[in-house]
Parts: sequence; structure tokens; C-alpha cells
Amino acid sequence: MHLEQVRNLVSDVLGLGPAGQQLGRESALLGRIPELDSMAVVQLIGALEEHFGIQVDDDEISADTFATLGSLADFVEQKVAA
Repeated sequence: MHLEQVRNLVSDVLGLGPAGQQLGRESALLGRIPELDSMAVVQLIGALEEHFGIQVDDDEISADTFATLGSLADFVEQKVAA
């Protein structure tokens, strides 16, 4: 449900341009997109919190969350529903 919005945020925060719009649910993020370093993760979390009105605690962040665009969208979906 939130996949497109998450894709847009990932693309904007990482400055991926048109290539960001090619990301699909199974697209690998962490370890596959050079722009997604530790500072970018922090910026992306802030953008997700602001856009979706959610709060992400440090202990909720894991490599699994950022494994794919789909896993990140699923995480946001759970946070929004909570």
C-alpha cells in the first residue's frame, strides 16, 4: 500500500533520480545501493517519520528492515497501522 510513497522517499533522499523509479518490491537496498550508507539510513528514517507521522525507535532498525524496498515498505505499513 505504501510501496510507491516509500520508493519516492528512498529515491529523493538518496538522490537516485530516474533510476529510483525503477526500484521494485524485490529490489535490494542495503549493500546494493552505494548511496545507502549509515548517514543516508538516518536521513531516510527521518524522512519516513516525517512523511508518515511515525516514530522509529533505535531498537526497531535492522539490516532486515532495509534489505529490500518491500521489507522497508512492510515496516512502514506496520508502523502506520500501530
